[in-house]
Amino acid sequence: MFPYPSGRIHMGHVRNYTMGDVLARYQRMRGFEVLHPMGWDAFGMPAENAAMEKGVHPGGWTRQNIAQMKAQLQRIGFALDWTREFATCDPEYYGHEQALFADLYEAGLVYRKESTVNWDPVDMTVLANEQVIDGKGWRSGAEVEKRKLNQWFLKITDFAEDLLAGLENLEDWPEKVRLMQENWIGKSQGLEFSFDLSNGERVPVYTTRPDTIFGASFVAVAADHPVAQALAMNNCDVASFIARCKKGGTTAAELETAEKLGFDTEISARHPLTGAELPVYIANFVLMDYGTGAIMGVPGHDQRDFDFATKYALPITRVVASDPARADDPFKGEAEAGDGVIVNSGFLNGMSVDDAIQAVITRAEGEGWGTGRTVWRLRDWGVSRQRYWGTPIPFIHCEACGVVPVPKDQLPVTLPDDVSFDIPGNPLERHPTWKHVDCPKCGRAALRETDTLDTFVDSSWYFLRFASQPADRPFDPEEVAKWMPVQHYIGGIEHAILHLLYARFWTRALAHIGKITVQEPFAALFTQGMVTHETYSQSTFGSTSHRTEYFSPDEVERRGNVTYIKGTDEPVLVGRVIKMSKSKKNVVDPDAIIARHGADAVRWFMLSDSPPERDLPWSDAGIEGCSRFVQRLWRLFSAYDAGAVGEDKSLDRKTHQTIAAVAADIEALGFNKAVARIYELTGAAEKSAPSASRSAAIRALVHMVAPMMPHLAEEVWAKIGGEGLIADAPWPAVDPALLVDDEVTIALQHMGKLRDTITAPKGASKDALEALALASANLQRSIDGAPVRKVIVVPDRLVNIVT
Repeated sequence: MFPYPSGRIHMGHVRNYTMGDVLARYQRMRGFEVLHPMGWDAFGMPAENAAMEKGVHPGGWTRQNIAQMKAQLQRIGFALDWTREFATCDPEYYGHEQALFADLYEAGLVYRKESTVNWDPVDMTVLANEQVIDGKGWRSGAEVEKRKLNQWFLKITDFAEDLLAGLENLEDWPEKVRLMQENWIGKSQGLEFSFDLSNGERVPVYTTRPDTIFGASFVAVAADHPVAQALAMNNCDVASFIARCKKGGTTAAELETAEKLGFDTEISARHPLTGAELPVYIANFVLMDYGTGAIMGVPGHDQRDFDFATKYALPITRVVASDPARADDPFKGEAEAGDGVIVNSGFLNGMSVDDAIQAVITRAEGEGWGTGRTVWRLRDWGVSRQRYWGTPIPFIHCEACGVVPVPKDQLPVTLPDDVSFDIPGNPLERHPTWKHVDCPKCGRAALRETDTLDTFVDSSWYFLRFASQPADRPFDPEEVAKWMPVQHYIGGIEHAILHLLYARFWTRALAHIGKITVQEPFAALFTQGMVTHETYSQSTFGSTSHRTEYFSPDEVERRGNVTYIKGTDEPVLVGRVIKMSKSKKNVVDPDAIIARHGADAVRWFMLSDSPPERDLPWSDAGIEGCSRFVQRLWRLFSAYDAGAVGEDKSLDRKTHQTIAAVAADIEALGFNKAVARIYELTGAAEKSAPSASRSAAIRALVHMVAPMMPHLAEEVWAKIGGEGLIADAPWPAVDPALLVDDEVTIALQHMGKLRDTITAPKGASKDALEALALASANLQRSIDGAPVRKVIVVPDRLVNIVT
């Protein structure tokens, strides 16, 4: 996954890209044509924030960061194809993106509509759900408002079924990621029906749990629902409550944790099965953009409804019980969401949940008051952002012609350079000339679209541009077909849903309009663990709050068993090992470590000890050990003698077995296992006497460490007379005959306790093994002259002497 150019690479980058580099170098040595490119996910809010805080242009800030990070990546020795490098902020790149966006519009996969958004009144921009924290803007701290704005959308919901079905074929993706996407897409079968209201109106609702319909005790509608809006026209209290509802986030997580607020409309809804009259509330946790904008409240089996019913003293009835005998037991302070048998539900009593769901749907359809329907949790992708530093959306608004695409020959629509960030909001909206253009259709004065695209759009197709880079179009379909899908995609688990789902959708959408033939962008996905480090902190507690200050490793010192702020007697807490973070001051600078230990030692550390899918704790002792191993290899490699003679069959077998095993480990991304095997062969070669076998083992080790320690390997390769670069040399061949051991290690036991080991020919007879065992001095010392009563021989494994 290409990085955001934040200014400096961190150890997480180093680990991620070292893994990919080892794979790329190894496959090249195996004779494959390998594409291993690099670029920059360069649009986004951090650049605008830097512009506001530092008075710099986002473009200049971004380019400077790219230059710094590229130099760092090159210092680590990654074998990247820099000829294919691009940044998503390059007009050439985003011009092609604009063309693709226009193509999707022509195909009916892009539309514009009014929708509810999170609005930051200080920064004067729409915020993504993830940017709303405790109801406030993440940067400004202002109370977020819900507003309705015209926004651009991509019709990802048209591909919901295909995106869900495609997960079954992604066998080389982590099961956890596939499950996360399946849940996000969220296919469910449920019941849609309407409540008849006491004011003569009807309110449609949808529920995935019609089995709980007898447990409904209230109906709730969104603040934007027509019922609520109609009441607000003549009721100041309703209008005031609706305004209060608009101050808050729109994420599912925030709605779950926010205080549940309701307004009793004094309207009732008739239950379709019991005829009971249920109170109708306006509630802050119901959104108009989700489902029908109204819900059936079942507090016994939904925690959100339980909290609401508890606050407003509404009935809470158990209708699903793990044990029917517990049907009338009181609730223990929370809803019960588990499976069970239907109770307190008339004709449904005694049914399973699944059977009850179908029974209610069948009855509703038979009586004509409801319909079974499949719905999706997935919503169309809103891609409008009221920001400068992004891809301009290539459309023009004309009073006469409506929304008009910018003609292809006028792309890219480039960002103006003469913008200022001294006033909150979108600089494109207030630019004196940029947005004023003539309509391409009628020639009258018109306005450019001033929204820019969500940066997830930029990263949803960049891999296609890596595969093919013609100047006159986004990519060549034949070149794309040659390279795609990406064979190994490595990145963090945090990208499991948004980026990976959007990339899967974008690839399908482009295939749908005939631009490419591939359906899935990434054949194999690997989510690596984080690089973690311990923290040093000191907390100050006040009467109502506390403050925690963090210290870097250079700011503390250890005396005895206590760690202090350096030069003081103030102790600090040595905290848990967590993800490296600037705010926690536990970041390790790659440049400083490379300067001290060399790039190869850093690469080796990233591959050793922890399995790559797990977190890797940073350790000064660990990197120092890796540095020593680099020197140890150098000493061993310096002992290479091309003219050495003599044979060591045991070392020959070890060498060929290691070559085969390391290859298998790399292909399975078991880098820590490959490292362990190289340690073993290194030790065996060091102990072996000079011989042709030892030199062969050394030469094989040079090949095997080449993908991991390229600088050392190239230096040694030249020193021992290798032809060209070892990066271009083939992976060493394996002799199949040497993969099979013709000798085995036999454990020698006395009374079941290990006393010695010996090497014996594989398949040796019981008599031969008994004789070898009784000849062992260590075993004889243990027997100490006692009569031997029994000899137990397990061929090729052990001999146990019983006295």
